[in-house]
Amino acid sequence: MTNVELGLPALPAKPYPEEVRARLAADAAELIGRYPVARSALLPLLHLVQAEEGFVSPTGIRFCAEQLDLTTAEVTAVATFYTMYRRRPAGKYHVGVCTNTLCAVLGGDQIFDELQEHLGIRNNETTADGEVSIEHIECNAACDYAPVVMVNWEFFDDQTPESARRLVDDLRAGREVRPTRGARLCGFKETARILAGFPDERPGANDESGAGGAPSLVGLRLARGEALPGNGGTRVVSPRHEEPERNDPDHPEAGHGDPDRGDPDRGDPDRNHPGHGDPDRGDPGRGDPDRNHPGQEGTEA
Repeated sequence: MTNVELGLPALPAKPYPEEVRARLAADAAELIGRYPVARSALLPLLHLVQAEEGFVSPTGIRFCAEQLDLTTAEVTAVATFYTMYRRRPAGKYHVGVCTNTLCAVLGGDQIFDELQEHLGIRNNETTADGEVSIEHIECNAACDYAPVVMVNWEFFDDQTPESARRLVDDLRAGREVRPTRGARLCGFKETARILAGFPDERPGANDESGAGGAPSLVGLRLARGEALPGNGGTRVVSPRHEEPERNDPDHPEAGHGDPDRGDPDRGDPDRNHPGHGDPDRGDPGRGDPDRNHPGQEGTEA
């Protein structure tokens, strides 16, 4: 039985045309030169070949293997492990809908279902005009803004089925779409090249790059001991470099002793409550009668 009959691609894969290969080889050499061990450049190289074809093809896998002196099996194992590497051509705008727990319960599942129906495609498929592909994502790492949709890995926060349909319609119509956070959109192939490690050469794009929004930074602010809006200026957590006094009323253990030190009000009963001794040490109040009551003889043998 042949590979074709098994549904597998014919091997070896065809190489890139010479002019394409020479161009990619120059880029690959630059990427490989950034690492002390050549094979460490595999992930950037996979983004590089994805930028060429819009997905990681058997030809792209062959190219990466040749550049890094790896087998195609080794490259394939990595390319199929990470979901950011496409196994079939993506649209110009690749739409990822988070369907993980928080996004799902807040509407992510409904958004994904309605987008598939609206576009007439299923998961990991691309519209006939090549403009939009769709994929369900396990997590977009933006739970504070759920439900979240990403287009070419840029965030579109707090989505609804209506706003998501409007988003893909604008993309297909060529209207300008701006992410909630981050730089303005570029095509999927251009995004892949940036992910490979090459600069975004669009004027002003780097200045537009996004960062964590206010909800995402609450935990960091608390860890720094900063006051949050609406709590009257009270610090919830002390800065790590500043230990508040234990008699500070804002201290979490104010009025409560330290059980490890035998502080008053709680902790070691042998230190906190005179008159209650430790029978193992013969402390006054209880325990060894030979030590607890001077002038009295111990128990007869």
